[in-house]
Formats: sequence, C-alpha cells, structure tokens
Amino acid sequence: MGIVLGIDIGSSATKIVAMDKSKTILNSLKVSASDPVTAMYGAIGKLLCEERMQIADVEAVMLTGMGASYVEGDVYGLPTTKVTEFDALGTGGLYLTGLEEAVVGSIGTGTVFVHAGPEGIWHIGGSAVGGGTLVGLSSRLFGIRDVEVIADMAEQGNLKNVDWGIAELSRDQMETLPDYATSSNLGKMKSTATNEDVALGLMNMIFQTAGTLAVFACRNVNLKKAVIGGSTATLNQGRIMLGQVGELYDIDFIIPKQAAYMTAIGAALLFQSK
Repeated sequence: MGIVLGIDIGSSATKIVAMDKSKTILNSLKVSASDPVTAMYGAIGKLLCEERMQIADVEAVMLTGMGASYVEGDVYGLPTTKVTEFDALGTGGLYLTGLEEAVVGSIGTGTVFVHAGPEGIWHIGGSAVGGGTLVGLSSRLFGIRDVEVIADMAEQGNLKNVDWGIAELSRDQMETLPDYATSSNLGKMKSTATNEDVALGLMNMIFQTAGTLAVFACRNVNLKKAVIGGSTATLNQGRIMLGQVGELYDIDFIIPKQAAYMTAIGAALLFQSK
C-alpha cells in the first residue's frame, strides 16, 4: 500500500500519523508511556489495528522528536529514517496551512520556533516554558497532571484575581498597549484567588510567553504569520490567548487542524519529498 508512518516521539507522549502516496493522512493518534520506545511500538500497533493494516502495508517509518534518539536500527525491519524535529515541524506547518513561508512553532513540553520557507528551514530559538511547565506547576499546586482537567478548571477562573493589568498600575495610557494588556503574570495573586483562578493564570503566563516569543521571531524575519502546533496549543485557552497576543502586535496566529500532529506529519512528508 506504500504507507509511510510519521512518528513524533516526545518526552510525554508519542504521536503517529499514517500517510499514503498522495499525501493523504489516513489516521493519527497519540499514545502515552514513560518509556519512549514502548510508546512508539504501542502507537504503531494501535494504528495498524485501527486501520486494519499489516506491517507489509508500510513502506517506511520516519522518526522525529527527542525520544527518537532511543530507537536503534530499523523498526519491525522496515526502512527507518530519523529527521530533525526542526525540519519536521517546519515541513508540517507549511503543509497544513498551504503557506509558502512562515514562522512555525510548537508548544509541547517546551516551546520551539523555526523559520520555514522556499529556501529551507532554520531554527530560530525557543523556551523551556511550555506544556511541561503547566503540568509541573499544576501537579505541585493542585495535585493534578491531566492537562484537560487543568483546562476545565481554568474555564472557571478569573484573571483579575491573579494578574496585574496595565491600567491597574498606571494612570497614563500607553500609546502602543491597550488597558487590558497584562503587566504582571501572577503578580497580583489575591488571597481569595481560587485554584481555578490560578490555573487560568498559569495558562495565561505560558501562552503569553510563547506568543511574545513568536512575535519576536516573526519580527526577526519580517513575517506576519505564525503557525503554531503541539498539543498544548490546541487547548481552547491557547487559541484565545495567542489570538489576543496577535491582535496586540499585528501577528496572525494560525493553529491548523491536526496541529497536535504537525511534527509527525512533517516527518512523513519528508519521506515523500526524498
């Protein structure tokens, strides 16, 4: 069948996509396991089962992500290639949006940005602040590590109980910033703040940090579009908060469908382009 498996082996989850020769995505799924190799094989087995495919139907395996370094040799005897996370991210971002050039970022455990365009893909930079920060702090503060549960909590939160806004700290209107802009993440923290307020404050800090870095990256290469992938970015709060940063600095943040699988998709596409 000529199916290519693109697999992004991350620190907290492994994402896999099956792509045919026409570059159609047949299926995508995520598997979590503490061991990256176990997660990879589990993801392959689950996908083949769901698609009722055999190993013989797979032409090649393309690996990327930090966990790919733990995989040695060919997977199930199939031609297996490792590609850099930067190349996979940039390739996947352009493919999912149809853009010719953009800053492409991923908010996963941490945050990373590349400049992708006709002349190639270059790593711009990133931050250790990301979904891992949200999980770690939430685990310490609330005893909760499930991102979906944290996001549900945040839906009931109020930022006015944890964040300082510019209008609260200055009488003067700043020419380039609206009154609602955040002056200090978590700096206000009322004694009456609830766990829901704090959860929302954590998410605001993480997405504003990632969004601001994306703005700097776009300005560095003179672009107005930032394509954002990664599981954390697909949360409802991510779309809202990144959108607010975009409005503030005139940057178009795009979170495409299949954003969570952007890097795995890019890995599969890199086989097709060989």
